[in-house]
Amino acid sequence: MDLVFVTREGCGLCEKAERALWTLGIPYVRRDVDQDPGLFRLYTFRVPVLLLGEAVLLEGAFGEKELLALVARWQESKGGEA
Repeated sequence: MDLVFVTREGCGLCEKAERALWTLGIPYVRRDVDQDPGLFRLYTFRVPVLLLGEAVLLEGAFGEKELLALVARWQESKGGEA
């Protein structure tokens, strides 16, 4: 799963979401919304955003609870596989 975490420097919600990703050991690529014009156009007021390809999985305030629910849904859709 190639997740992209769209963030902004100095964003408290982004810092909380990133701590949750680290805590749960979820691998991701970090992208700064202010350094990418395409991401800025799409997500400037929506950060933090977690993407899978172009699909938005989570946005705004999220933490461990929301990430665990996302992982559970993903595993369920794969027939219980890890």
